[in-house]
Amino acid sequence: MEARWIAVIASSVIAFILKFSGNIVPARYLEQPKIKSITALVPIVMLSALVVVQTFASGQILVIDARLVALLFAVILLIIRAPFIVVVFGAAALAAILRYFDLIN
Repeated sequence: MEARWIAVIASSVIAFILKFSGNIVPARYLEQPKIKSITALVPIVMLSALVVVQTFASGQILVIDARLVALLFAVILLIIRAPFIVVVFGAAALAAILRYFDLIN
């Protein structure tokens, strides 16, 4: 069996064990204020990591291209409190325009 498949199976088993352990942890531990504050931040951290990886990675290399400009534009739109759908479509449109006119790879 290839090492790749061993890694896939092992990570699947680890993910299952982690999800299962979340169900067997007593509620009194999960209700502690420190644990609640940490678990409230986990989705934010995971989403931030996903955004960074999708913005700066292309395969195994780091790149700076139209995605970075689109991300900065999205941040500006969020600062001025534009609706989320406007942020998403605005950033996508800017990246598409930059790539179409070959302004930024």
